Amino acid sequence: MSILGLHHITLVCTNAQRTVDFYTGVLGLRLVKQTVNFDDPGAYHLYFGDEIGRPGTAVTFFEWPRAAQGRPGIGGTHHFALAVADYDGLLKWKRRLTDLGQQVDGPLDRHYFQSIYFRDPDGVIIEIATLGPGFAVDEPLATLGSAHRYPPAEMMVNNRDEARIAAANWPEPVPAITPDMALSHGMHHITAIGTDIERTHAFFGGLLGLQRVKMTSNFDDPTSAHWYWGVDNGRPGTLITYFERNPRDKRYHTVQMGAGQTHHYAFAVADEETQLIYREKLLRAGLRVSPVMDRVYFKSIYSSDPDGHIVEIATAGPGFLYDEAAADLGTRLQLPPWLEVHRATIETHLTPLRVRPWNGETAVS
Repeated sequence: MSILGLHHITLVCTNAQRTVDFYTGVLGLRLVKQTVNFDDPGAYHLYFGDEIGRPGTAVTFFEWPRAAQGRPGIGGTHHFALAVADYDGLLKWKRRLTDLGQQVDGPLDRHYFQSIYFRDPDGVIIEIATLGPGFAVDEPLATLGSAHRYPPAEMMVNNRDEARIAAANWPEPVPAITPDMALSHGMHHITAIGTDIERTHAFFGGLLGLQRVKMTSNFDDPTSAHWYWGVDNGRPGTLITYFERNPRDKRYHTVQMGAGQTHHYAFAVADEETQLIYREKLLRAGLRVSPVMDRVYFKSIYSSDPDGHIVEIATAGPGFLYDEAAADLGTRLQLPPWLEVHRATIETHLTPLRVRPWNGETAVS
């Protein structure tokens, strides 16, 4: 029994078409499912990912048109990261995004990977991170995550060198997404915010059984802890990381749900039997856990981390090919059987989407 890695992250947007245009047209992800929030069927639930939305690649959105702007904070997510193969691919993304008018921070050296940061149209902080060099650069695999590792002084100095950072860019325009920069690897990690890193470790490392792969500091605030948990020695796509924030420090506040914020994130398990084992573990620990929910493309249970962030455990299957052929994914509104009889009413509350064709690698105009 074990968690396989990340399954998806679900965020809040205010305009479904704008979100589709950004994640498919700018980032090159595929819209693999347009459906509705099963608990609020008057609102879109959009799923983006690789060509079939494999677990670990899925970035999903609830459309809340009237949502106020949210604010990151304790009990919420700070950002999520998509993975790119290497540093050249990262520089190509910086050039592509800046040429499209995006404000991009970086590239920054995160010791275990390099990355850039930018925001989507609703203010979601997105990181693109390289697959390597990985967590064994400063400690052996056999003792990974067993001792605090301080960030290298030279790296910290370089990350404050604004001229050097600004000069690091791809020399030519990148009008199209090339194979070496494609974000088909899916998510690299999700970073959330908690108040007690040891208590957070008891939840992820103890209760959920994830491997702690790094104890370090927040490189932008070295006085605070930043720990990583994952699978397979921190394989990208399995990683959940937490910043520790002191709730008595007036610089920090509780998350404010709204546009640009994470509603929940999900881990993947192989099957329903494994999911039920985790449900019983969470219940025995005295935590509130939802019943098993049928999400058609997977089964889900919901609980929360020690600071109240909603954490889902979802089955890996049956997947998004359940009700559409691979070539047709994301091209029309799909409803679960119990809502199909209400299709006409539901469609009156939704604005039809324009979806770019998929060419096997990226969305095309």
